[in-house]
Amino acid sequence: QVQLVESGGGLVQAGGSLRLACAASGSTFRIDTIDWFRQAPGKQHELVASVTRGGLTNYADSVKGRFTISRDNAKNTVSLQMNSLEPEDTADYYCHAYLRRDYWGQGTQVTVSS
Repeated sequence: QVQLVESGGGLVQAGGSLRLACAASGSTFRIDTIDWFRQAPGKQHELVASVTRGGLTNYADSVKGRFTISRDNAKNTVSLQMNSLEPEDTADYYCHAYLRRDYWGQGTQVTVSS
């Protein structure tokens, strides 16, 4: 079992920054990759960024150069630093992990005003 809890969302103006955090608990030592997904109103789920236990990262083209994902294995946390935010980044952001099945956090809302 894995539990994921996100925090750090909010309202920010375009060009601003936010830092999201995902706190994992449970069988976290068995998880290799933790992801951030987002879903905007009327749009499909989109993979934003991933990080492996070893620190390898992957980003959606739309956020490359603006977002940075990082992981602290000792604290079981994954962070998403979001800079140069755009109105198109407005969405609910979810932390995700897979361990025999998908685990999702409850989500945190990010709103970027123009």
